[in-house]
Amino acid sequence: MWNSKDIYYISDSTGIMITNLGQALICQFPEINFHEECFPYIRTVEEARKTLDYILEKSRGRRPIIFSTIMDNEVRDVFRASEVEFFDAFDYFLEPLEECLEAKALRVPGFSRHFDDVHMARRVEAIHYTLDHDDGTRPEEFDEAEVILLGVSRAGKTPVSVYLATHMGIKVANFPLTTEYLNSSRLPEGVRRNIEKAVGLTTTPEILKNMREKRYPGSDYASLTTCRTELSLAEVIFRQHNIPVVSTAGKSIEEMATQVTQEMGLARKVS
Repeated sequence: MWNSKDIYYISDSTGIMITNLGQALICQFPEINFHEECFPYIRTVEEARKTLDYILEKSRGRRPIIFSTIMDNEVRDVFRASEVEFFDAFDYFLEPLEECLEAKALRVPGFSRHFDDVHMARRVEAIHYTLDHDDGTRPEEFDEAEVILLGVSRAGKTPVSVYLATHMGIKVANFPLTTEYLNSSRLPEGVRRNIEKAVGLTTTPEILKNMREKRYPGSDYASLTTCRTELSLAEVIFRQHNIPVVSTAGKSIEEMATQVTQEMGLARKVS
């Protein structure tokens, strides 16, 4: 078994897709250390050869792994060298799909990222709305939100909101459950009026304490007792209003955002 391996992501577009795919695969081998580099916008044979020369020199005969989404056959064939392990996404997916659909693919680099004007405008609008309604700003305008995230301070509301807007084109408002609302077990009118859009975010007291300590070390705000109390009171509000809850503990922003969309029935939304 290899103790370490060099991984290279090669693309004629941004490289985002092949990097995500490759990382999803290699994370299944936690006992191996991986050195990763990405080479986007490789569109000519000359660029491909220069890149391959760099890879071979850097890896020094250790048979590096190349993940590729290059469309042009001539450019792609440069990387089919005997000194590397070459994995091409389109070899495995696109060509069989062409046979299945009895049609030829466009084979245009990065075509999935060429948004039309409608989709782009929708995403920009979602981003503007989400930033304008962060941290409880203008709750009287929450009617326009598609999702309203609730939670105590530092529970993850803002990063999840921004991710949903930028990656999924979803208009998100978020509202902090401060002491005023926790002690009275109530919600502002703008949230109550749109309670079917609300999702609660929670975490563990220990994680919340660590998050708060980074901003206000040694404060009562960051104490374990305060964190336990606030999370418990937030759960009371969530139960009273039948608000679905997503735990952010130990999860990436992508995982949190996906769970939120599932709770709201937005998992299939295309923006």
